[in-house]
Amino acid sequence: MTMLQHELTDFKAKYFQNNEIKELTKADLLGHWSLIFFYPNDFSFVCPTELEDLADHYDEFKKIGCEVYGVSHDTEFVHKAWHESNDKIAKIQYPMVADPTNRLSRDLDSYDEENGQAERGDFILTPEGKVVAYEVISSNVGRNAEEILRRVQASQFVYEHGDEVCPAKWTPGDETIEPSLDLVGQL
Repeated sequence: MTMLQHELTDFKAKYFQNNEIKELTKADLLGHWSLIFFYPNDFSFVCPTELEDLADHYDEFKKIGCEVYGVSHDTEFVHKAWHESNDKIAKIQYPMVADPTNRLSRDLDSYDEENGQAERGDFILTPEGKVVAYEVISSNVGRNAEEILRRVQASQFVYEHGDEVCPAKWTPGDETIEPSLDLVGQL
């Protein structure tokens, strides 16, 4: 089953951001682009490298109207403790969402029942809360924020220009393709 065009179900979750604990709902994800970035555990090995990379690129996501949500099954209190004890995690300004019941990871089909945690999954959502791109990979392989940013940008372009498509390696400002029968076998 594909998750493309899946609409998030209603949820409530706590998150840690800017030294505060707040509540997040589905309604908070509507009206702007969102990146839901699942990772297995706080205080782990590959996760801090990914989260730091996202922190280093957070302003770029914000400039294109995309909020980043880092999500694990750890509680908001564990997120706070990790944020205070790790220099890489201390850079994070985006919401660190607590999913201790795994409701979000189950809704987006990235929950590993055997290990009791989310897989490394990133989900790009439209302003309507629908999945337009996602990737779920092995827990021992880190992800690259620049590539995810490029996918958000390409998803936004196609969302706004439905008659054009973005080729491989496309970045904003590059040429796109207008599909036509004349192009079949020519590219």
